[in-house]
Amino acid sequence: MSKSRLIPAAIAYDFDGTLAPGNMQEREFIPDVQITPQTFWKEVKALAEAHDMDEILAYLELMLQKANERKIPIRKETFERYGKALRFFPGVDGWFDRINKHAKGLGLSLKHYVISSGLREMINATSIAKHFAYVFASGFRYDHNGVACWPALAVNYTTKSQYLFRINKGIPNSYDNSQINKFMPNADRPLPFENMIYLGDGETDIPAMKMVTYQGGRAIAVYPKRKKGAKEASRLLVEQQRANGAAPADYNENSPLDKAVKAYLEEIAARWRFRAAAKV
Repeated sequence: MSKSRLIPAAIAYDFDGTLAPGNMQEREFIPDVQITPQTFWKEVKALAEAHDMDEILAYLELMLQKANERKIPIRKETFERYGKALRFFPGVDGWFDRINKHAKGLGLSLKHYVISSGLREMINATSIAKHFAYVFASGFRYDHNGVACWPALAVNYTTKSQYLFRINKGIPNSYDNSQINKFMPNADRPLPFENMIYLGDGETDIPAMKMVTYQGGRAIAVYPKRKKGAKEASRLLVEQQRANGAAPADYNENSPLDKAVKAYLEEIAARWRFRAAAKV
């Protein structure tokens, strides 16, 4: 199949708990400000409750506060250093090239996106960042000295759905609200929802999963093998019809997740071939 006739498809990933274990803030930042993860997240919840604020904005504010208390200037380079230290679930490093090859063999042009409440500065510094068409994630604004001074973007469980529409409409940014709200016939949208696969691990992914499946796409609840209760929670999402399937966070070839994603890609390709043959 020629490149011009490749079928557009996408996989959208949550990051923490989906591609990488744990929360990215806990790897380097929280130890640097000399508190425990339990204390940090407890203070986040208390701050959010005290001011009736979004928890993502609360954690971003608290990061700046803790860094200032320790007189640690948090620059973009600091977050990039943190990002380079992140490690991933088994098989992630080789996943993208392998799944792209499989997709291309099916006649698909596959793109990968991140939609995360974590920090875009850290994600963009990881070894796998080159594989993403775009990273939609929380982030900071920086002052004239290059020091993080204010939250620029907070991606929470409800706004994740917005970024699916940005992918659907081909909008590679977080700021252009005129285009996201502009009417666009489904036939003109660069990436149909039914050609999307969403991978997520927790409650913050439920609206996005539901959105994708409602629009004809597929969602997989990914869970860490060793996290207590994670398997049962993921299976519950399937029972509640919020996700199509559940699989351990193992991206190696022939793992259940690998087989499921390949099967869904094959489904996309088969559907388009059928429509072309039937001229539907």
